[in-house]
Amino acid sequence: MESVLPKITEDACRTLKALAGEEGAFQKIAAAAVDCLRSGGKILACGNGGSAADAMHLTQELVGRFRGNRRSLPGVSLTADPTALTCIGNDFGFENVFSRQVEGLANPNDLLVCFSTSGNSPNILRALEAAKAKGVKTVALLGKGGGKAKGKADLEIIIANADSGRVQEAHTLILHALLEVIERKIAA
Repeated sequence: MESVLPKITEDACRTLKALAGEEGAFQKIAAAAVDCLRSGGKILACGNGGSAADAMHLTQELVGRFRGNRRSLPGVSLTADPTALTCIGNDFGFENVFSRQVEGLANPNDLLVCFSTSGNSPNILRALEAAKAKGVKTVALLGKGGGKAKGKADLEIIIANADSGRVQEAHTLILHALLEVIERKIAA
């Protein structure tokens, strides 16, 4: 049997180490999240497939807890309601499943966080457009060069790897670091 784990581990470590070069972008994202929550806004998140799981992970840690007991913080995953997704998908097309929710739920003091390994998902692109139209600050956590979403968000981090698994691992590290900053700055 071929040895797979050492090769994957090596690639994952290289990808995660490269995140150290994104400290400036991360600090801006963390500041935007803290400002949003301090101003009474909420963090909305979306993504497809594994990125949908990242969106739900981020928001459930806000509403529940990450490390320690603290007050609940407002987070809404736009991927978590199957009735909304199927209603909007059926009536308006799957490319609008997030943008319609942004139109109905987002306010100017909110923050939209989009997770996408490719940056090419039409529903992510439309969510970013809808957020801009409402004056909502946007964050894109991307991979594979950023795709069509590159440069469309106010703030972004593009993971320098073409493998979706490595991109999602890096996105998980970023969301955990973001939660750690939020809990230190807000929940104390």
